[in-house]
Amino acid sequence: MPNPIDTYWQLKLERCQHALGKNNFDVFVASDTKAAGEVFRDRIRPTINVKTVSWGDSMTLKVTGVMDDLRAEPDIRTIETFDPQITQEERIERRRQALLVDLFLTGSNAVTETGILVNLDMVGNRVAGLTFGPKQVVLFIGRNKIVPTVADAMQRVKQLAAPANAIRHPNLKTPCMKTGACMDCSNPDRICNTWCITEKCFPKGRIKIILIDQDLGL
Repeated sequence: MPNPIDTYWQLKLERCQHALGKNNFDVFVASDTKAAGEVFRDRIRPTINVKTVSWGDSMTLKVTGVMDDLRAEPDIRTIETFDPQITQEERIERRRQALLVDLFLTGSNAVTETGILVNLDMVGNRVAGLTFGPKQVVLFIGRNKIVPTVADAMQRVKQLAAPANAIRHPNLKTPCMKTGACMDCSNPDRICNTWCITEKCFPKGRIKIILIDQDLGL
């Protein structure tokens, strides 16, 4: 007899895949992070010409190993925007350059069952790359990011993803790091600055999504 929880998630992922597909995203479903990496390497990578690549902060992306594979390709120039050895000014400049790459990879704070992406950014480079600039975008999204509506997505971001992301950056000093919930602060380290709600992909297929049947990221 199939595990009912496994079946539940398979059905939810299939519904989400269908809804995203109707909204012009190219969508794949993977059983785990290893399979997600294989989907990228075997089904997505051969379809795109990549000479330059960069990425937005994503815990899910990191565990797939995809960025390590791309860095190892001698003909690809990787724009590293999180290099701890460079100044903040240089990091910002590299993030500006990353908006013109062939391929931009990241995750998503939330995705609705109706096929809409919801994200909230501090600097804005991640949502900027998602929206415009890079020729191709690939998102890696764990099943725990799926919520019913945009309102649920925004609630998830403010009450879970944003505080948890602040906590994992100990150099930040925001109220939510102590409370575990958004305080709608005016703190200089505030990470909740720019909302991005992506209802449809334009041009069709520019954004490719790999939904992963695991709880991943924040």
